[in-house]
Amino acid sequence: MSFIPPMSTIRLSPSTLNLFNDCPRCFWLHMNKKLHRPRGIFPSLPGGMDNVIKVFYDTYRKRDKLPPEIEGQVEGKLIPDIELMAKWRNWRTGLEYHDEIREATLFGALDDCLVDDNYYIPLDYKTRGYTPKDGASEKYYGNQISCYNLLLKENGFKVRDYGYLVYYYPKSVRKDGLVQFNVKPIKIKADAETGRDTFERALKLLKGQEPNKKYTGCEYCSWNNEYLD
Repeated sequence: MSFIPPMSTIRLSPSTLNLFNDCPRCFWLHMNKKLHRPRGIFPSLPGGMDNVIKVFYDTYRKRDKLPPEIEGQVEGKLIPDIELMAKWRNWRTGLEYHDEIREATLFGALDDCLVDDNYYIPLDYKTRGYTPKDGASEKYYGNQISCYNLLLKENGFKVRDYGYLVYYYPKSVRKDGLVQFNVKPIKIKADAETGRDTFERALKLLKGQEPNKKYTGCEYCSWNNEYLD
């Protein structure tokens, strides 16, 4: 098995920690060997929707109001500082947590953030083709929102033990071609200390040996085992 000596500075994001949770070996290879999972064509629609939604939310932020489709369904209000929100949305200037002992950094870019009685609550937009299934939100996005809570907490902001996902999925198409979307906010658990634990376990793995090549729970590793041995 390969061994990688400790790196001077490791930078991880919620998405790379999602990879760690999905397959430790793929994560180790991604970070230490720069061997990435094959990627298909990434659809541009979600990214385009994300940008449009941010502009839409900012129009209500300037008026100190919530967008009508989520009003009464989430706690708090949009953080009023539009310049701060623009900074947090950028991967280069977003929130960071530096672990000096482990010589590592967790960084992330928030879609949006609510504030309620001086508590900060991460909010993330999700575009999909159908209604979200029960339980799927925490399964697939719990780590992401927990990491956001950790980032907020380590930067001096008080946090709750939850966050919000706001799903946008198509409803109908009008005669003029305008696509209408359903909007569904979902509150999910988000524990900063769970995010910290995942971060620390991932760092420990990176500084050790390559995980067992015979890990069969991952379809990418299974293909590797079958065709590349």
